[in-house]
Amino acid sequence: MTRILRLLPLMLLAALVLAVPAHAKPSQEVTFEAPRDLFDPAQREAAFTEIDGLGAHALRVVLYWHDVAPDADSRVKPKLDMTDPANYDWSKYQPVLDEAKARGWTVQLTVSGFVPRWATNGARDTRTRPSPNEFRMFMMAVAKHFGGQVTRWSIWNEPNHPQFLAPQYDSRHRPVSPGIYRGLYAAALRGLAAVGDTKPVLMGETAPTGTGKDVAPLTFLRGALCLDDRYKKTGSCGKLRVDGYAHHAYTNRQGPQFKTTKPNDVMIGVLSRLTTALDKAGAAGVVSKHLPIYLTEFGIQSTPDPLFGVSLQRQAEYRSYSERLAYYNPRVAAFSQYLLTDDKPQDNVSAALRYSGFESGLLTAAGKAKPSLEGFRLPLVAKASGRSSKVTLWGIARPATGATKVTVQQHDGGAWKTLATVTTNSRGVWTRSAARGGSKREWRVRWTDPAGKQYTGPATRAMT
Repeated sequence: MTRILRLLPLMLLAALVLAVPAHAKPSQEVTFEAPRDLFDPAQREAAFTEIDGLGAHALRVVLYWHDVAPDADSRVKPKLDMTDPANYDWSKYQPVLDEAKARGWTVQLTVSGFVPRWATNGARDTRTRPSPNEFRMFMMAVAKHFGGQVTRWSIWNEPNHPQFLAPQYDSRHRPVSPGIYRGLYAAALRGLAAVGDTKPVLMGETAPTGTGKDVAPLTFLRGALCLDDRYKKTGSCGKLRVDGYAHHAYTNRQGPQFKTTKPNDVMIGVLSRLTTALDKAGAAGVVSKHLPIYLTEFGIQSTPDPLFGVSLQRQAEYRSYSERLAYYNPRVAAFSQYLLTDDKPQDNVSAALRYSGFESGLLTAAGKAKPSLEGFRLPLVAKASGRSSKVTLWGIARPATGATKVTVQQHDGGAWKTLATVTTNSRGVWTRSAARGGSKREWRVRWTDPAGKQYTGPATRAMT
């Protein structure tokens, strides 16, 4: 994962409770990624139970080629059949996929570098120019071994970032990683086809921003699909099979409303750029039209990170607002939460480096619940518009498996008072209007599950 800085128009509300707009995608999936917890045998069962209790039943797992390959640090390729899964060590990943299958969860397996050194065409760096043919054989082995436990495949993690694929640019600073990635993606398709695996395959998994070292995501998309800056075909590339486009639409400390002015970057606040780019690619005939978008990695970083973290309350508010944006985008097929528990802070380093991991978890590194834990279970957004005296409240009772009732409360700095009892739709989603009130006004939601356990979401302020 990289270290990056990470609406519909307001509808007139004539009644207290409104049906969810028809254009909200009814099958949108909420996926979870929790490598620190799920790959730790001591934490795995508790993490699965926690995620299950939060109402998420889909995982994204990134499988690193180097982790499982034989003689991964050797320059010389072992004399083995690399399409045979018996020649790999799957032990790190096997328990996680086994448990997910036992629970009946959806699993997206993102197959990625780092790569074994012998697969880098002679490079010492295990990110540099991986061999497409070796990757084809590896995908055959992965599909033979995990094919029965995987719902969909995705190829490479953040290939537009030098942490995962190199080089990004040539000596004249022209992007080369898109072409390298296209070769790997096409090789993966050939490998899957060779073993008869027909499950959906996602392209992209792109990081949200471009720098002098990272290729911007839309620049990367065009390069990988052999399109020029006007989305016209270049060269002799043919149409690729792509079943969906995966992207990591992180934002920065300004939150999900932030609209970057860099035209080839795609954060959550300008997600329409990706939709438009994919539509243009579809019109050019290089991919299918109207490709779905999978937001396969997303989170809001919080304190104690001094550089990128927002307050704990703001983390919950930003995460919920981001989910609302995703929910009302009919092209978004999946929206992810990355992480469950914050990365561990580093010892014996400068203050700036102590929190150089990710603090986007719902629990602190020490395992203490943040407001965003209950905010994930009961997301709530108070959407204000200009100087209007009203806000639109939108929320989800995440664990609900059918229509249910939630209690909406508000306060102005004093005691909480019940505003209304609202009936959700079959997915636990609800919306209604409320008076905007003064600067101290906050809202929260209470929900009682069928077993009688009551949950209370965090306090939420109005956001424009």
